[in-house]
Amino acid sequence: MAKLADSVHVKAIPSARKQRALRRTNVIGWLFASPWAIGLLCFYAIPMLMSIYFSFTSYSILQPGEFVGMSNYIDLFQDPLFWKSIYNTIYFTVFFVPLSIFFGVALAMMLNMKVKGMAVFRTIFFLPTLVPQVALAVLWMWLLHPNFGLVNGMLAHFGIDGPPWLGGEAWSKPSLILMSLWGIGQAVVIYLAGLGDIPDEYYEAAQIDGANWFQKTRKVTIPLLTPVIFYNLVMGMIGAFQQFTLPYTLTKGQGTPANSMTFYVMYLYENGFRYFKMGYASAMAWILFIIVMALTGIVFITSKRWVHYQGK
Repeated sequence: MAKLADSVHVKAIPSARKQRALRRTNVIGWLFASPWAIGLLCFYAIPMLMSIYFSFTSYSILQPGEFVGMSNYIDLFQDPLFWKSIYNTIYFTVFFVPLSIFFGVALAMMLNMKVKGMAVFRTIFFLPTLVPQVALAVLWMWLLHPNFGLVNGMLAHFGIDGPPWLGGEAWSKPSLILMSLWGIGQAVVIYLAGLGDIPDEYYEAAQIDGANWFQKTRKVTIPLLTPVIFYNLVMGMIGAFQQFTLPYTLTKGQGTPANSMTFYVMYLYENGFRYFKMGYASAMAWILFIIVMALTGIVFITSKRWVHYQGK
């Protein structure tokens, strides 16, 4: 019995040491993670929860406000500019996201070719993403100026009367889509990574079966690239609904002409920080959150039908 007790005591000592070491490791881990956790709590979680309460009040930053129930939401649905901002945002999303996927995949396939000096072309297409959005807006304002812009000047040499671009209600949003497509280099890099992950064996098998380039693209490249397309679709859709910097800089926050460039987040910002209707802006923020979450959920549900993963 004495020997058995000594054996249990000897085994208990390493076990206790392991537990102390494990606790010390956990404490060190939490200490390293604490800056991120504190930042998440203070700058995201708490403000988000507070905004729920503010959306039911007349809070205006300068005054605490009073509880008004659903008044902010009712006023929003009766606000014509609210609906206009939703229309502008959906218009931009519907056209920009598919076009960015199409041109992004096409550019990535071209940049994936085994051609000498391809690294230079990849760098050229990625460089626009490094330009700040404010500088990008200023650059395109000069390029698309209806009277003195470089684009209309080049069209005039061919006898073509250029459109008003940012100066016309019908052309303002297409102009913004054109500017945004100029900066799809980051998505192209992700598509290139996805193309590099496709095994060559699939193309060799297709070659043996007599498939041409188009058939290889349709039956091999696109299906195996769908996980990356799915990722860029979700991120692009979320980013499109949060469009702010370009239209705000181009119109100096006015949304001209005729509010055709008043996007949802712009109108939210104006209500919150220009008119100090923070309760109204908080209600807008939560409506945007619900819309984005609903659309993202739909994309995730439908992805089971068209996203194909290797080995599945």
